[in-house]
Amino acid sequence: MSTTILLSKIEKIPKEKIEEVSDFIDFIIQKSESNNKKPKPVFGSGKGMFIIPDDFDAPLDDLKEYM
Repeated sequence: MSTTILLSKIEKIPKEKIEEVSDFIDFIIQKSESNNKKPKPVFGSGKGMFIIPDDFDAPLDDLKEYM
């Protein structure tokens, strides 16, 4: 849709609704800007999510016949 069509539509809006339209345009701009920003990972944010058992490096019983 072209800008001229949008401007002609905005000119037809009653004066009481212009502020509402302006707020909606600001909302759309803010929403599109926030979608483009990816959150940066924070160092240590996964702390405590995984637990490594003490015998992690121990040989597996299932593989004894191959060793």
